Amino acid sequence: MIRRHALGAFLLLLLTVPLRAADPFTIKMQKAAPPKEVADAVRQTLDEQCVQLCDAKGEVVIEFWPRKEVPAKATEAQVKNGLTYREIPETTLLGVLRIHRQWTDYRKQKVPAGVYTLRLAYQPMDGDHMGTAPYSEFALISPAGDDKRPDTMEVKALHDLSAKSTNNHPGVYLLFPGKDAGEPKLVDRGEGHWVLLYQLGVKAGDRKAVLPIGLTLVGTSTAA
Repeated sequence: MIRRHALGAFLLLLLTVPLRAADPFTIKMQKAAPPKEVADAVRQTLDEQCVQLCDAKGEVVIEFWPRKEVPAKATEAQVKNGLTYREIPETTLLGVLRIHRQWTDYRKQKVPAGVYTLRLAYQPMDGDHMGTAPYSEFALISPAGDDKRPDTMEVKALHDLSAKSTNNHPGVYLLFPGKDAGEPKLVDRGEGHWVLLYQLGVKAGDRKAVLPIGLTLVGTSTAA
C-alpha cells in the first residue's frame, strides 16, 4: 500500500510540475571547408571547424567560420589580465558567416541568405546611437564576394561595404562580453538574445593568447 501511494504521488508530481521547453536554438561543431564565395586570401585565415546554429527542427540556419588567429595590439600585462575587444584594431576580420535563409540583424534589418565576412566595429558615439544597445562593440557583416582581403580598412570603407548586406544601414550583430567563454556554447542572455560564446586565437606580437567573444546570432535591439 505504501509503495502504491508513493507511485501515485510521483505520477502526480510529473503531471503538476511544468516541463522545460526545449531550447529554440542549439549549436554543433562541424569540420567543413569555408564556402566557395570566400576569397582565397580570406579563406587562408579561417579555421576549417565551423560552428553551426540549428533551429528547433535541427536545421542549420547559420554557420560561423572563425579566424584562426586574430592580430592584437596588446601589452604583456593586457595579455596576462585577459584581452578585450578594445585590444583588437577596429575593422579586424573575425571570421565568416553563411546565412542559410533570410535572417535579421541586431537592428531588425532583413539580411538575405548568403556568405558574409565578419569584422569588428565600435558604435559611433553620437546621438543617433546612444541607448540603442547595452554594449558598444559589434560585428559588421559584408558580402564575402566584395571583401577580398583580410587586412584592416578605413572605418568608413567598412560601413559602406557592410551596407551592401542590407542595402541600407551596415549589417550589425551585437557583441556581448565573452565572459565564461571556453568550449563553444550557446547561451540565452535574455530578451530573445542567443549568444555564441567562443574563444578566438590571438597573436599579440610574439605572444599567443585568446579573445573571448559573445556573438549575438539571434536577437534584436529594443530600440530598433
